[in-house]
Amino acid sequence: MISILKTVGGALTPCDEFEEGVWVSLTDPTDEELAQVADGLNLDDEFLRAALDEEESARLDSENGQTLIIVDMPTVEPDGRAFVYSTLPLGIVMAGHCIVTVCARESNIIEDFERGRVRSLSTNKRTRFLLQLLYRIAKKYLQYLKQIDKATQQVEEELHKSMKNRELIQMMRLEKSLVFFSTSLKGNDMVMERLLKTEAVKKYPDDTELLEDVIIENKQAIEMCSLYRDILSGTMDAFASIISNNLNIVMKLLAAVTILMAVPQIFGALWGMNVAGIPFEAHAWGFWIVAGMSFIAAVGVGILMWKKKMF
Repeated sequence: MISILKTVGGALTPCDEFEEGVWVSLTDPTDEELAQVADGLNLDDEFLRAALDEEESARLDSENGQTLIIVDMPTVEPDGRAFVYSTLPLGIVMAGHCIVTVCARESNIIEDFERGRVRSLSTNKRTRFLLQLLYRIAKKYLQYLKQIDKATQQVEEELHKSMKNRELIQMMRLEKSLVFFSTSLKGNDMVMERLLKTEAVKKYPDDTELLEDVIIENKQAIEMCSLYRDILSGTMDAFASIISNNLNIVMKLLAAVTILMAVPQIFGALWGMNVAGIPFEAHAWGFWIVAGMSFIAAVGVGILMWKKKMF
């Protein structure tokens, strides 16, 4: 899908032509749409296709007066009763007096820009537009990190009650999401640091201040991600130890019960031998005497095991 937008009179307005000061938004574009934008704005086709590879890492590249900036955006998708958090590359191409964004899937961040939910947005100010986009991405990371923290607390409460594999799998998914976020945030931080130093993107005094704010927000997200990741990892290790300890308690109890049940079997086996001269074989109360002896022996073994704290 292709959208051509331009700020006119302070409002974002759709356009039909690739004119000066437009913002071209490409979401899951077809080959025809990519060729149309490349020809209309005289852009490098490789720059437009770079962000369509979901494995593409964050980077900054400049060539022939065109600047490509790839950053990772956070995404969230429902998965049954839970949510899966991941990242998605966003390509930003700055050339001439236009700016182009390319994304392989729909994103609520781009949607906010397209629907005019961002204050003081102007497609004529390319650098400010870029920094506002980066700032929005950093804020979205912080928002999703708080959601992951709340989800972790909920799963932890469920683990206290159930200790089932489902909760542990949810914890593993959350930890995986934090790994994705951590890697992407560090890549974005590298790109922002290069933006602060490079001359490929023209910056004004106000833009430099905004870029510093973006870097601060991104570093805060990195610290929060690292903190939540350490907490989640420690929590999973603790619950793994608890589950292992519970299993040991159950196995110890089963072993103790097996030993107790083996004591009467020993008496039964000895008195059940088909040989002559077995004690009490001619006694009228022989069975009850043997049963009593086995019961007393079992009680004695049970008391000994209880003193050894095997129960």
